[in-house]
Amino acid sequence: MTPVFDGHNDILLRLLLDPDAREAIWLTGQGQGQLDLPRMRAGGFAGGFFAIYLPSPVAHDDADYRAAMENPPFRLPLPDLIDARAGLSPAFHAAALLLWMERASNGAFRLCRTAAEVRAAMDQDVIAGIMHMEGAEAIDEGLDNLYAFYAMGLRSLGPVWSRPTIFGDGVPFAFPSSPDTGPGLTDAGKRLVRECNSLKILIDLSHMNEEGFNDVAALSDAPLVATHSNAHALCASSRNLTDRQLDMIRDSGGMVGLNFAVSFLNADGRRDAGCGFEPMLRHLDHLIGRLGEDHVGLGSDFDGAEIPEVIGDVTGLPRLVEAMRAHGYDAPLIDKLCHGNWLATIERVIG
Repeated sequence: MTPVFDGHNDILLRLLLDPDAREAIWLTGQGQGQLDLPRMRAGGFAGGFFAIYLPSPVAHDDADYRAAMENPPFRLPLPDLIDARAGLSPAFHAAALLLWMERASNGAFRLCRTAAEVRAAMDQDVIAGIMHMEGAEAIDEGLDNLYAFYAMGLRSLGPVWSRPTIFGDGVPFAFPSSPDTGPGLTDAGKRLVRECNSLKILIDLSHMNEEGFNDVAALSDAPLVATHSNAHALCASSRNLTDRQLDMIRDSGGMVGLNFAVSFLNADGRRDAGCGFEPMLRHLDHLIGRLGEDHVGLGSDFDGAEIPEVIGDVTGLPRLVEAMRAHGYDAPLIDKLCHGNWLATIERVIG
């Protein structure tokens, strides 16, 4: 079975929303959601970025959101900014849950802080986890909280998750739409980029608008990375990357992880999970064509998105690998897409 290192998942959100059920969610494999420890092992999930994501205090109506995304065009309103004081406690709780996952796994899962630790875990058949923050709401303007999370293991950070933060603006969920939807980084956001560079924290460009992307590209001395994004040329969602952005990522020696979310895969922007593997393979072809074979991987968004029915959950990863093989990708390219490119990028960025 081909091991997969994945650019993004949201199992921590499930744990955060239902901490009393954490053993059932993580350890016993009851089949809820798209990830748990037994299904990861069954599906060849060898490691990935585990996202700390904060749900908005005022919830939107999921039924209304789903209905809109099933009938483009749409442009969904974004929740308000969450300040650092309100964001710190749930973010700290999510980070603590990731540490609990390691302890509770009885050696089957390991939180890693370097590329060498990731490789060692995978060599020992231990699932490797990297702590990621999707939206920097828990980080204060003075960046003091950044150092605390770094000490806990944070090695990857997206300054925004679509809704605004004190560091910048994300893209709304909109189709059709360019990612050019608002202003770039704030002064605090520019300080955050410089400090992440200093600490060797990967800066994730997924969810960031085009002006913010440009600012990171101008400021950062690290390769540009989008952990879970697709090609705007094939699906004109605001969340997807234009060819110009892909070229900038390529020129920096960076990386893009293919997002499995169907609304960012389907050419018509519809939230239709019956799409099969074809749109995923089209996006992979396009990404490889723009970035080259060494700069594309997978960024599933498991437990954070509706994904193609042909995959279903993490146990469907071998079916995706087989679809790549049937599409004409050879074994060396499949290895790069499934884990090799992510490991090389982690070495370049995190060290």
